[in-house]
Amino acid sequence: MGVGLQGGAHEEGKIYALVIDLLDANTREAALLELSKKREQYDDLALVLWHSFGIMPALLQEIVSVYPLLHPPNLTAHISNRVCNALALLQCVASHPDTRQLFLNAHIPLFLYPFLNTTSKTRPFEYLRLTSLGVIGALVKQNDNNTVIHFLLSTEIIPLCLRIMETGSELSKTVAIFIVQKILLDETGLTYICHTYERFYAVGTVLSNMVNQLVETQAVRLLKHVVRCYLRLSDNMRAREALRACLPEPLRDNTFASLLKGDMVTKRCLTTLLNNLAEP
Repeated sequence: MGVGLQGGAHEEGKIYALVIDLLDANTREAALLELSKKREQYDDLALVLWHSFGIMPALLQEIVSVYPLLHPPNLTAHISNRVCNALALLQCVASHPDTRQLFLNAHIPLFLYPFLNTTSKTRPFEYLRLTSLGVIGALVKQNDNNTVIHFLLSTEIIPLCLRIMETGSELSKTVAIFIVQKILLDETGLTYICHTYERFYAVGTVLSNMVNQLVETQAVRLLKHVVRCYLRLSDNMRAREALRACLPEPLRDNTFASLLKGDMVTKRCLTTLLNNLAEP
């Protein structure tokens, strides 16, 4: 088992001791904190977490125990931090090539949907949504995404992401639109979203509202994702027809020219999008 950290066996022993501490309710909180800090240093932590007896149930218990605090919203910063440390370990499992499919087969992302479904604007809730999105983002980050996309589409992730794209913080919006963009880039995802007018309209309306907000906020990272989503939608013939009528004016009229001055890639994407929509 490869140890991606200096100090070899001694450090590895520490990791194992912390993993065992997750099983005891009295030591779990400290172990969650330490392991979430160390997860970047130890390549095989995902394998240890997944294959060690009782560890995944312990992490899921951390998540489920917070549900009663979601409605009515009653989440403290301390509890939010603790559950986010558990989510960070789940993200580690979702990211690893050898545990990603197992994570999906066990339908573990469904446990995070109640967190994505919250609307409270307080910081503990915002942090919880952002960290939950990070786990889904880790699943879609790879390129061999077909099984992930199928799973996410069958479990209605898109409406959850769309609402966060409308109402979340800038950081949450960025991760939510990244997930939608990754779904669109997959052929199945593009077909799914363009299959009915209602789905296309739901996505198009949120993207259009984001463009109007971006005129005010000038958030360049978000703009990049918005342009890429529109560009990908324009690959579908039915969507292309609809976009000819409903592409927001600020994308057509150089509103964002100064914002994109140094970003050749996004400028090129926008030019390609406008060319795609030009009447044949």
